[in-house]
Amino acid sequence: MNESEKKIDAKLIFSIIAAGIMSFSGVVVETAMNVTFPTLMEEFGIGTSTVQWITTGYLLILAMIIPASSYLKKRFTLKKLFVTAICLFLIGTIMAAVTPVFSLLPLGRLIQGVGTGIALPLMFNIVLEQVPAKKLGLMMGIASLITAMAPAVGPSVGGMLVSNFGWRMIFISLIPLLLLSFFLGVFSIRQVTETEKISFQWLDYFFLAAGFACFIFATSTASDAGWISVQVLGLLAASIICIVIFCLRCKKSETPLIDIRVFRCVPFSLSVLVLVFIQFICLGLGFLIPNYAQLVLGEEAFLAGCLLLPGCIIGAVLSPISGRMLDRFGAKKPILSGNFCIILATVCFSIFALKLNIGSFILFYIFFAFGQGFSVGNTMTNGLKQLPPELNPDGNAVINTLQQLAGAIGTSIITTIVAASQAKLPDDMAAATAQGTQYSFYLLAVLAVVVICCSLGVFALSGKKKQA
Repeated sequence: MNESEKKIDAKLIFSIIAAGIMSFSGVVVETAMNVTFPTLMEEFGIGTSTVQWITTGYLLILAMIIPASSYLKKRFTLKKLFVTAICLFLIGTIMAAVTPVFSLLPLGRLIQGVGTGIALPLMFNIVLEQVPAKKLGLMMGIASLITAMAPAVGPSVGGMLVSNFGWRMIFISLIPLLLLSFFLGVFSIRQVTETEKISFQWLDYFFLAAGFACFIFATSTASDAGWISVQVLGLLAASIICIVIFCLRCKKSETPLIDIRVFRCVPFSLSVLVLVFIQFICLGLGFLIPNYAQLVLGEEAFLAGCLLLPGCIIGAVLSPISGRMLDRFGAKKPILSGNFCIILATVCFSIFALKLNIGSFILFYIFFAFGQGFSVGNTMTNGLKQLPPELNPDGNAVINTLQQLAGAIGTSIITTIVAASQAKLPDDMAAATAQGTQYSFYLLAVLAVVVICCSLGVFALSGKKKQA
């Protein structure tokens, strides 16, 4: 599609909304389930390290499916991909809603993950492929707003539903939204590029999926076995070996699953690191705050979920505004301002970790969400701009894959830290949870510093590239 042919019309808007509702639903149920952890632990008689697989397993499947998005986009029409994604998500949603035993709940979440793994890059591919360059920042901001609203809706609505109707209603309430998405997508999603009959690199995919799975299993197992146990170290070694083999095979392949040439562009690679660490922080806070409120402060699930609401609404509203700022003034100011707010929030959480209350949670999370709203969408847009247009689908696949993997790892590692503290003080759950939360906040603050350092590197290298 030539630049002169690109225009923003009703069909484009509806297609972005349709794919966005799918992505929104995936993130809503992901964050809503964090609020249900204490309820599920009591109902099914399970521990923190077990219940976290509802989120970790889902994010792992996302990280395994999204790498295939570049191939899927080339091989199948956007409408076929969308219909497949939403049907799978509906099946997983219904299964999770009616399951009589805990073991089927993660299975339903895994099926949901396959659907979301197809839909999430689909939304951004539609934007990158069909939106005029001069409006790209704005539309990427709107696309980011759709998914950014989900963390606001998920915990608060999830808490309300759990308190009044039970956790199953979280899944039941998504069904009308998914049906609306289905009809909008079937009507509006259009194909502007030719599909290609290319072969799928199954062996490459196996090594990539195995590498991700081994890494997630290693971080989850560490809560019980310890980080220097033979089991954990063996899984980490297996993960590294699989990823290295995958990269070597992609480097030699004429039709790689993911074109790893994108990593030759250092500003893009640093942008990916920024997004990965912000996602880690975001999912870490999404787990820590509702659980701290319930287990330490003794609040109900609904109030615990609402603690994230004001900040997430502000961050979501800022996403298109910050995208418009990128279109007019460039990426540096909004991104660095956002990352500074993220550092401020995580440092405040760390300093006051053992004295947090409802008001401080809300205030500090507003700072974080403000920073996230200015940074994430613009970092993604600016990072992809560093690549040639033909590598954008691969860059999009890399970003979305590693973001989901970071979310899975973040949830897993933070859960491990909290669970380890709880194991040391089994008779005082409140004190143990507060201590584990404090250690987790220290880690998140360090990552926030890394975020701003990487962003400074992006702009320093981009400036040299322009001078050259």
